[in-house]
Amino acid sequence: MPEQHDVVIVGGGPAGYAAALYGAAAGLDVALIEKSKLGGTCLHVGCIPAKELLETAAVYRTVSHASTFGVNTSAPTIDFSVTQTRKQGVIDALTKGLAGLLKHRKVTVHDGVGVVTDVGAEKVVRVSGGASGDLEVRGRHLILAAGSVPRTIPGFEVDGTTIVTSDELLSIPSLPARAAVIGGGAIGIEFASMMADLGTSVTVLEAMPKIIPGVDPDAARIVERSLTKRGIAIHTGVMVTGHERIGADTRVSFGDGQSVDVDLVVLAIGRRPFADLLGLEQVGMGVDERGFVPVDEACRTSVPGVWAVGDLIATAQLAHVGFAEGMVAIRDILGEDPQPVDYLNVPWCIYCHPEVAFAGHTEASATEAGYDVVASTHKFTGNGRAMIVGETDGLVKVIAEKGPDGRAGRLLGVHMVGPWVTEQLGQGYLAINWEATVDEVASFIQPHPTMSELFGETVMALTGRALHG
Repeated sequence: MPEQHDVVIVGGGPAGYAAALYGAAAGLDVALIEKSKLGGTCLHVGCIPAKELLETAAVYRTVSHASTFGVNTSAPTIDFSVTQTRKQGVIDALTKGLAGLLKHRKVTVHDGVGVVTDVGAEKVVRVSGGASGDLEVRGRHLILAAGSVPRTIPGFEVDGTTIVTSDELLSIPSLPARAAVIGGGAIGIEFASMMADLGTSVTVLEAMPKIIPGVDPDAARIVERSLTKRGIAIHTGVMVTGHERIGADTRVSFGDGQSVDVDLVVLAIGRRPFADLLGLEQVGMGVDERGFVPVDEACRTSVPGVWAVGDLIATAQLAHVGFAEGMVAIRDILGEDPQPVDYLNVPWCIYCHPEVAFAGHTEASATEAGYDVVASTHKFTGNGRAMIVGETDGLVKVIAEKGPDGRAGRLLGVHMVGPWVTEQLGQGYLAINWEATVDEVASFIQPHPTMSELFGETVMALTGRALHG
């Protein structure tokens, strides 16, 4: 007999498991189908392992500069096998915790490939190829959350040793002496920063005119300057044209006759939606020209009773956006008229050194949207806590709408680069999404000495009565 549920979810990554947990908490009978490991890309080959390796790089930097604090020690060395063991321990603990939480919420979890075979009044998914065996799962509602896989480049066949994507890089047994990172977006810059800090000679090749496109230009310049100071060669506005083996080296060709010899090539050009195994065509559903499943603002597909969320749809490929979309789908199933995700104002975090965090408009995008804007920028060089920890490279930039009287009004964007800014963005993100004004935010007391008080200083300056600077 086929299983019967209220909701069937295909994909156990952030969007899928968030929908499962949220739906179960609301009293729905939920089945979750995952072909690989619970937690998906984020937990196993994305957010968590990448940040664990970046934390190793941060510890290495700290020890390397310990003498500036009067703490004398020998030069640090890296045992990358310990780093990888620690990384896997974090992943295993989180995976076990997620499995336990799903079990506690009474979510039925199946291990196997889920193929959609019917999207009529009752949705049917065939499960096979995994530990759960062959079975049929039915539900009144279906959520597609199959996630994504790394994009590749023709001519650069991934072999797991010389040519790798993020999936393979995060599990390599040792770091290369020389690496070329193809792609200067968030993923590529995080990898470049980590490897360079741990001793790899890194070259970044980016087709766009600047690295980390979409980041405020002032913030991007600080990151590029820091990476360059640490020995990373950055080439922007160049196309990669091919590679060849030259003895033990791999020669990567780019631009107008330029090349670099490396031991490892890292493809970091983003991820594509992975609808390949869902069987959508056979049930009359399709994907767009980029491979995404089309949806409306409530994540509904063109088929009644079917939603798609996470990396499967053309929205920001961020785990926390997937969480939000999973909850939107469940609330829609419950008939609660959910508020759509405001994609312009979601928080973004990049964990390179120095870190980058932002939400909302840049000056340019706010102007293009028709706003009359005013901006305020303060640097970490004068922040007491930043000086104490020895990390003063960076800034906070706040963009606000200029009112008819010329005074700054509603906050439109907050952009940060510097120490721990991924942990500081919260109040800026809340202010933007609550449509707070400069005067309202400036009245709040910031604790001293903290990194976060620089946000308060930056907003206060927009009132015309700055305290410092």
